[in-house]
Amino acid sequence: MRPLEPVPSSQRVAYGLAFFALFVGLWALATFGGFVSKTFLANPLTMLQEGYELLVKHGFLFDIGMTIWRVVGGFVLAALLAVPVGVLMGAYKPVEALLEPFVSFARYLPASAFIPLLILWAGIGELQKLLVIFIGSVFQLILMVAVAVGGTRRDLVEAAYTLGANDNGVIRRVLLPSATPEIAEILRLVLGWAWTYVIVAELIGSSSGIGHMITDSQALLNTGQIIFGIIIIGLIGLISDFLFKALNGWLFPWKFA
Repeated sequence: MRPLEPVPSSQRVAYGLAFFALFVGLWALATFGGFVSKTFLANPLTMLQEGYELLVKHGFLFDIGMTIWRVVGGFVLAALLAVPVGVLMGAYKPVEALLEPFVSFARYLPASAFIPLLILWAGIGELQKLLVIFIGSVFQLILMVAVAVGGTRRDLVEAAYTLGANDNGVIRRVLLPSATPEIAEILRLVLGWAWTYVIVAELIGSSSGIGHMITDSQALLNTGQIIFGIIIIGLIGLISDFLFKALNGWLFPWKFA
């Protein structure tokens, strides 16, 4: 191995699968070998059996669909607000001076702390869960987009003004084209964070979703179902991340080739 030396795609896949195999092997050794009680950690076979029961007999596919809808819905709402505001903050320093202190303050507030207020304001329906994901994502997105836009090379901006561009032209023809690939990558990263917030949203006042299933399983000490739910979240997140990365590579091949 050498610093920053690229790895062929086939080897990258092999390395990733090897680590997953090692993880499952250690898990199986700990559980089947009796090192950990099944009360606290189900073995891999029990987890698969419990997952099959959930999918076939308990309608878990509906819970998965509801969780995906909540993540996508809350994330899209956050992106629709955060990207324009972030572009304005990155492009115009007075807007940045006005908004950055509040946004920097708000991004440290845990989304879970808003749940009691959101239940009072929006009830325990879907809007409350969407707002938890929205609050958890929007302030991070705003700052990251602002940094991406503000990091545009000054020589490109000065060249655009020299060639006769006005302020709107600089934003449309220089700042946005320069920052768009990085903004797309920021959206991919923050989508992963949104998955952590949806489980928090579903732990309280929810009758569906993966988080709701995990809460019910915890009350029954069914660690097999809990682990299966966690793994499903990871698999969905991994698939969405790969799809987002492939889309970014297709849209911006000069950046992510």
